[in-house]
Amino acid sequence: MITQAQKGDRNAFGELIRVHAQGVQSVVYRMCGNQQLAEDAAQETFIQAWLKLPSYRPKSSLRNWLYRIAVNTAIDMLRKEKRIIPNTIDDLNLVDKRPTPERSLVSAERSEIVRDTIIALPDTSRAVLILREYEDLSYREIADTLDIPLGTVMSRLSYARKLLKDKLSLQLELHAEVTYA
Repeated sequence: MITQAQKGDRNAFGELIRVHAQGVQSVVYRMCGNQQLAEDAAQETFIQAWLKLPSYRPKSSLRNWLYRIAVNTAIDMLRKEKRIIPNTIDDLNLVDKRPTPERSLVSAERSEIVRDTIIALPDTSRAVLILREYEDLSYREIADTLDIPLGTVMSRLSYARKLLKDKLSLQLELHAEVTYA
């Protein structure tokens, strides 16, 4: 399919989009935190992929190559949009199985705090964290996707996790004080 798409076969490229659309959408949504911006970034990712497809060489998987374009596109769009963060909980598409409205609200607020904290991480740290924790890429796949050394992946991931833990500890502590006071 890749070879056919590289030769200009739009149907083959459409099939590649179908196979990878959900993963790309997930990466850009987690990078942006805004459903509309994520849809725009995913669309732009596939436009860029179509334009760059003739130069694609399978030194890494197509998925990793697309994720790299997706991460860069999301970062570019965030810079242009000055870090838009969703205004409503509806953008999260969360399913809460807890029966009481109070617990549902607390859970939604905590999820929003986590999402906002992840979005506030530096771009390079956020990209590595999302690819590892949400997309379950191996360290080697992340290194190939972002075109960085394996050691850099490990150090950025360690830094991102520590920063996230520190920021979340403070945020969730403050949230608990307000919620249960």
